[in-house]
Amino acid sequence: MTDWLDEINWNNDGLVPAIAQDHLTGRVLMMAWMNREALALTASEQRAIYWSRSRSKLWRKGEESGHVQKLHELRLDCDADVVILMVEQIGGIACHTGRESCFYRVYENAEWKTVDAVIKDPHAIYNAGNKHE
Repeated sequence: MTDWLDEINWNNDGLVPAIAQDHLTGRVLMMAWMNREALALTASEQRAIYWSRSRSKLWRKGEESGHVQKLHELRLDCDADVVILMVEQIGGIACHTGRESCFYRVYENAEWKTVDAVIKDPHAIYNAGNKHE
């Protein structure tokens, strides 16, 4: 029997894009990267755990902010090179800017317009110097 992780088409850095969506509304909350260990831990712990490329370490979503993503379902696309996590976003904030989603800007009239309000000031969420969990 093949290891389910072997079925993934990891990129040259050993990563796969991971899209987090709200399990009730389907809204895309964020995109991050996972390595093999992050994906295995996500499945076993039933919470989103990503790979931080900037810090080169595992990143348990919500470890600092409390905005944990509880896993409801894990899906793999047809090319086996993107995963989707259907999650319950604890606290309603997925973005380090204090918004529900990282996708809060809309292209309109040749510019990006911010259309989603900040739910909570990021300075009240994070310790100084760590804006990305």
